[in-house]
Amino acid sequence: MSQDLLDRIDQRTRLAGHNRLALLLFRLGTRQLFGVNVFKVQEVLPRPPLFTLPQLPAAFSGAADVRGRSIPVLDLARAIGHGDADSVEPRYLVVTEFNRSVQGFLVSAVDRIVNIAVEDIHPPPEHGADQHYLTGVTRHHGELIQLIDVESVLAESAPRASDADRIAPLAATSPTAPREVLVVDDSRVARNQIRMVLEQLGLGSTLLSDGRQALDHLQALLLSGIDPNERYAMVISDIEMPAMDGYTLTTEIRRDPALRGLFVLLHTSLSGVFNQAMVERVGADDFVPKYSEHELAQRVAARVNSLG
Repeated sequence: MSQDLLDRIDQRTRLAGHNRLALLLFRLGTRQLFGVNVFKVQEVLPRPPLFTLPQLPAAFSGAADVRGRSIPVLDLARAIGHGDADSVEPRYLVVTEFNRSVQGFLVSAVDRIVNIAVEDIHPPPEHGADQHYLTGVTRHHGELIQLIDVESVLAESAPRASDADRIAPLAATSPTAPREVLVVDDSRVARNQIRMVLEQLGLGSTLLSDGRQALDHLQALLLSGIDPNERYAMVISDIEMPAMDGYTLTTEIRRDPALRGLFVLLHTSLSGVFNQAMVERVGADDFVPKYSEHELAQRVAARVNSLG
């Protein structure tokens, strides 16, 4: 893994708002290329020595000392049940930050960083042992790239205690005030987490997996004579998604006179490098980093209560 590749990560991540995605490509085993958004990558290191920590979940391979911090480490191939897991010993550690936590993933090889237009990223196939760990697939120079849903991997490997049982349902609002939320996120785990919070609050939800689906859905409502502003109290959108990212979705909503009144909350796992100025530039109303059920519930409750 060259230092030059790591030095270019900051430059390559300046794509937000242009509906493009910068991917760090790596291999698990010898053949298949996988990718993860470089916004989630802190650094890539040769595999360091691992040590045990008694509090680590069983799925973890151990912990690594990275610049004075003890980082929990997952063998990514084993975590997703990848069939090629035993063919090549993992030689690199990809240190990531998302969902307000830092963790490392062992991979067998690191390839390069590429820039992909998000419209060229497609939903993963519905069949396959490890397909539920994917958020999308794409091609670069003819080679298939599978995008790993690292949020799902981490959620299943290290289940976190939920604070959703402490969320009180919202008081009754005006009969004309909307009680449904449009949720847009390419992660199955994230969609279900948000849905559970909304259910605790007594709100309904429509769940979609990318910004293009969401925009098409909103425009279809308009064509059928339904005002999305009257149906939805708000839109909760992830930022990094295939087909259309959350920045672009927000910009398109603000460009349409019939949609621009929608309240948009951006909800992202990119807690370490999130750019608040970008949120303001595209016209989002609020931002919450993933993942705190209670904080998300507070923001949703404030919006719904403001509607009377």
